[in-house]
Amino acid sequence: MSRRFRTWRSGERGAPVPGRRPPSLRVSAAGWSFVTPFLVVFALFIVTPLVYSLYLSLFRNQLMGGTTFAGLDNYAAAFSDPKLWDGAGRVGLFLLVQVPIMLALSLIAALAIDSGRLHGKEFFRVALFLPYAVPGVVAVLMWGFMYDDRLGLTGSVNDLVGFSLIDPYTKQWILTAIGNIVTWEFVGYNMLILYSALKTVPVEIYEAASIDGADQFRIVRSIKLPAVRGALMIATIFSILGSFQLFNEPNILKQIQPALISSYYTPNIYAYNLSFQGNQVSYAATVAIVMGLVTAIIAYVVQLRGTRREA
Repeated sequence: MSRRFRTWRSGERGAPVPGRRPPSLRVSAAGWSFVTPFLVVFALFIVTPLVYSLYLSLFRNQLMGGTTFAGLDNYAAAFSDPKLWDGAGRVGLFLLVQVPIMLALSLIAALAIDSGRLHGKEFFRVALFLPYAVPGVVAVLMWGFMYDDRLGLTGSVNDLVGFSLIDPYTKQWILTAIGNIVTWEFVGYNMLILYSALKTVPVEIYEAASIDGADQFRIVRSIKLPAVRGALMIATIFSILGSFQLFNEPNILKQIQPALISSYYTPNIYAYNLSFQGNQVSYAATVAIVMGLVTAIIAYVVQLRGTRREA
């Protein structure tokens, strides 16, 4: 009889014993103690608001008659609401233009800092990340002052050249002005994600490439860009989610230039105004759920295409 069989029969040294689950299948109290705080927070702040929003979306708030059950009427109204889709189209345009520019700048910054030829790279790394540490409200107020054509930087530049060279506070340029603020805020954040991915590349690969005669452009094209593909996909997904959640920048600029930004400028602003100013909480919840589904679908498609391309 082999020793392994004798050990199993006798139940020695942790071997499987009939009627007892293997140690790997036992539920560990220590494991649950680590997982439970996350599950509690996830249930309270993610699942519960989502379920409550779904519940609210099935009702209608009326001035006469109070709250009544509406079924799917709110969703039918949302899909045919021109204000909602006007804001969604504006956010979609913002996404298509601002996100590629921001990620390209972040990638260039990460490659420059990682190159080893940039003097004072620690300073530039902190300087690029610093705008992300500035509170969003403060950043928008600061840029809103600089955009002013009388007292701000914009007015000084226009006075210097003798004509209106920069005019952010117009309907043609206000979305670009918002995109500039968002780019300034998040270039450093995305740069850090890409730079962290670059730091995972072993130094031996660069040494082998140099021995084989590869120049810096070849190293970037053949080693560094493939290394950051996964991190770039993560940054893209985060940027898509952030674009559809656009709220702070236009909402604060609306206080400065109310004529340029409507109450439905973005879907989040539209839902906010429906809820807190129009007292249409149920329809606001419907708008939020519809835009959440649209965001999830777009993010999933982008992730799926990125995964297939990487494969």
